[in-house]
Amino acid sequence: MNAQNLNAPSAYFLTKVSDDVETHTLSVIVDNEPGVLARVIGLFSGRGYNIDSLTVCEIEHEQHLSRITIVTTGTPMIITQIRHQLERLVPVHRVVDLTVQAHEKGQEKPLERELALVKVQGAGEKRLEALRLGDAFRANVIDATTDHFTFEITGRTSKIEQFIQIMQPLGLVEVSRSGIAAVQRGPEGI
Repeated sequence: MNAQNLNAPSAYFLTKVSDDVETHTLSVIVDNEPGVLARVIGLFSGRGYNIDSLTVCEIEHEQHLSRITIVTTGTPMIITQIRHQLERLVPVHRVVDLTVQAHEKGQEKPLERELALVKVQGAGEKRLEALRLGDAFRANVIDATTDHFTFEITGRTSKIEQFIQIMQPLGLVEVSRSGIAAVQRGPEGI
């Protein structure tokens, strides 16, 4: 090998690989049958990938199809690996990265919403302040007694997080969250 070849750039370093961790929302259409969710979850746990949010529901009764919405984080390379590995599972019909689709359309994110039930215990001024803030966040009171109440709140995850944080000093008792439901913006489906 001559000295000229030693100084030449390697082809391995010509492509810039991003190490930035990103959050992506994946929509996965699967057969609605026993064990499918376990196989999808097994793919994540077996490779050490984390799931930030997971929702599942049947979307077509006649064809027995379910939609799994998964929010996960990783480098672009990891996200691509996850998508390709999901596509190879037998009961999976389609995998769509809603985050990538939104970026391709010049949008920041797909439409994402979450539901939370937030139980707060309190009396006097704290109770009044919690009710006032609940009204400001458009949270509905769905259960109430003289010593507690439960709010139902829907919105973006950031709104839910902010509401929970504000309720903590006012007597937060318990939180139950649905996970993210998401669709792409625009008239077309996945």
